[in-house]
Amino acid sequence: MDNDRSFWDHLEVMRWMIIRSLAVVVILAVVIFTFKDFVFGNIILSPTRPDFITYRVLCRLGDLTGTAALCPKVSQINLININLASQLMTHLSVSFYLAVILAMPYLLTEVWIFVSPALYQRERRPAAIAVIAFFLQFFIGLALSYLLIFPLTFNFLGNYQVSPDVINQISLNSYISTFNGLMLSLGLIFEMPIAAYFFARIGVLKASHFVRFRKIAIVASLTLAAFITPSTDVFTMCLVALPLYLLYEFSRLVVKQVERKHNNGIQ
Repeated sequence: MDNDRSFWDHLEVMRWMIIRSLAVVVILAVVIFTFKDFVFGNIILSPTRPDFITYRVLCRLGDLTGTAALCPKVSQINLININLASQLMTHLSVSFYLAVILAMPYLLTEVWIFVSPALYQRERRPAAIAVIAFFLQFFIGLALSYLLIFPLTFNFLGNYQVSPDVINQISLNSYISTFNGLMLSLGLIFEMPIAAYFFARIGVLKASHFVRFRKIAIVASLTLAAFITPSTDVFTMCLVALPLYLLYEFSRLVVKQVERKHNNGIQ
């Protein structure tokens, strides 16, 4: 542990860490803001178009398996803006949001450099692994949300009508809030193994708990998948439910590994 520095020294180090982190985020946000056409045309608004990669892959799978229902019925959904400053504020918020995501490796590195001197030698390797795992799990969740969960959810909700007399006009604010919400939610859900690891380390969570609630986890995964993909077939629903359930089983294996090390006297 680093005991040579005073409280004010640590505060000064943290201040410069925050300044450097904010500078990196701001610079990335400015770059992203500049490339507006690419960011919105090829990333943010891409799931609104019928040629989005997810729809094309599902249709291709449908052709190969002879399952026409696998190919989602996708129509072009145009967004509208009803607030004067909404497009500018969306441009700014999305630029900052993406900047934070892209800067995540650097931000975690800064946090690690600040925290690691306070750790004992035996604590540094597990902590470094936890930081890397947090980063990887979060991005896997983002990728799953962007490539599968959000497109199917948007396509269903954007085309759902209680009556032909009610025309859907999706606002830009509604689209962005749903996009951000699902991306963040899946990113955090995929931190389940990390949370399971720490709860297992303090003895709160055991592998037997996962076995006991396995049936509930299966039902919960299928229910969530059915909510996300209510207009598609069973195969697509299972395609969404499978990663969620595998995440549950992976968390069980993480807890089981912690218990094995504890039983062998390994800290």
